[in-house]
Amino acid sequence: MKLILDIGNSLIKLAVFDSKLQIEYRSFKEKELKTSLSKVLKDYPNINFVVVSSVSTLKKNKIKIFFDGYKILFLDSKVRLPFNSLYETTETLGADRIALVAAAHYIYPNQNVLIIDTGTCITYDFIDKNSNYHGGSISPGLMMRYKSLYHLTENLPNLNPTTPEYFIGYSTHSSIHTGVVLGAVTEIEGMVSMYKKKYPDLKVVVTGGDSNFLCKQFKISIFAISNFLMEGLNFLSEANFKE
Repeated sequence: MKLILDIGNSLIKLAVFDSKLQIEYRSFKEKELKTSLSKVLKDYPNINFVVVSSVSTLKKNKIKIFFDGYKILFLDSKVRLPFNSLYETTETLGADRIALVAAAHYIYPNQNVLIIDTGTCITYDFIDKNSNYHGGSISPGLMMRYKSLYHLTENLPNLNPTTPEYFIGYSTHSSIHTGVVLGAVTEIEGMVSMYKKKYPDLKVVVTGGDSNFLCKQFKISIFAISNFLMEGLNFLSEANFKE
């Protein structure tokens, strides 16, 4: 049994897997780390493997103290990958992106897949049908776009994502919503269109915290999978140690 820990910029998520079956999922703030881990380790005493993916500043030593006696894998550029990476700077490739590509490799074998993760940043990652990971793109996520308008200007308000009523903003608030939300949607649809020109049989997977909100706006065919990252981390664990 494995415990998967995804430490993001804003939330920590954990899942418990029994082989390929996810049997537990929860998310929490960093301040709740000790309480949440203690509870899940008590609830699932058969956990003996731990996989950690982190894009935050939380140090390894702070995490290791919870897992004395467990086999633990910290996902970084040195892990064994089940696919061929063509990325030039693997040492700076985010653990979350590695996991998403691993999920695509296992769930959609022998297919051209574009994975779009709509979290703090919007990331695009492409793996071809021959299991070659090419790389992708990184752009600001929805909240980053809203917050940059608020923090980097004098008079614009701090807003939360809201579906625009129309593509033309009729007030400052609605202008921000159309600019941010429709701007992100148009960006994503444009990126998908560019990929499909070269790979007509492309499968598009959208995941991440804003996926449900954004998918309502799309006019393209996509697969929305909320736990894609956790699936990828579980697959990577199988490539790096055996139960």
